[in-house]
Amino acid sequence: MTNNSKPYVIGIDMGGTNTVFGVVDARGVVLASGSIKTRKHAKIEDYINELYEETMKLVHGLDAEDKIYGIGVGAPNANYFTGMIEDGVNLPWPTPVPFAQMLSDRFGIPVAITNDANAAAIGEMTYGAARGLKDFIMITLGTGVGSGIVINGQLVYGHDGFAGELGHVIVKRNNGRLCGCGRTGCLETYCSATGVARTAREFLEMSDQPSALRSIPIEDITSKDVYDAAMAGDEIAKKVFDYTGKVLGEALADFTVFSAPEAFVLFGGLAKAGNLLLEPMRESMEKNMLSIWKGKVKILLSELKEADAAVLGASALGWEAKPLSHE
Repeated sequence: MTNNSKPYVIGIDMGGTNTVFGVVDARGVVLASGSIKTRKHAKIEDYINELYEETMKLVHGLDAEDKIYGIGVGAPNANYFTGMIEDGVNLPWPTPVPFAQMLSDRFGIPVAITNDANAAAIGEMTYGAARGLKDFIMITLGTGVGSGIVINGQLVYGHDGFAGELGHVIVKRNNGRLCGCGRTGCLETYCSATGVARTAREFLEMSDQPSALRSIPIEDITSKDVYDAAMAGDEIAKKVFDYTGKVLGEALADFTVFSAPEAFVLFGGLAKAGNLLLEPMRESMEKNMLSIWKGKVKILLSELKEADAAVLGASALGWEAKPLSHE
């Protein structure tokens, strides 16, 4: 893996809202980290330039210019096999883009890339709540809903590199919400941070019940607003989390049928809602679970600091990065 001359890798986690990056050593210690806004630039070249400049500040600060072995990236709809971001529905640039090649050209360092949820799963399996688990499913609850499926200790990529898009399993067949992927009723439209805000808007419009959320312009409501209101006892906000947990629990019961995971590991901003989300989710999962798995499947929260799971998982890919061939 590492050698004395190049003991570090860079891990980059590209989310729909923020991109977090860090310099990581062979023991999985994040030596320095930073972040930029993913949506700040209309051109991907400008985004890559800012990412390069901010990352290299960290590298210079560690006096590590000649010590970076490779770069690992977790990004939405990134293909491990081709190095492409094929269909970034939550990203501001036209896709597909040869992201690994562009990054490698800019940094002059080998790059390996995978789906952001897969990177989080690798990080959790190596350093976090999934240590010692050979069969688990990582569910990332952020701007979208992502997943990384691990079976017998191996990430499932499928024949084309895209396996494990559980956020785009359709959970509402009729009159479902329009998803960024172009279909309707996807899990992501209900159980992401943006889905929670959509549910809040719907609930507010469907009733005259008093709510602290009514003091916010309806289009400006965020999942954090809903969380804050629920924690303060707001009934509509609590109903939003009950509904979100119910939908997610039903989906987890269905996912169990496929790979019989020992656990689901929840990661991302929405996972921080704690029991507001977990209690209705667990109840819904058990209620809908096939009897042979009732009481057997755990729901775990990520044990890694915010973004560390994805940065560490992405960085683990950096050790595998090979120079890209120019065709």
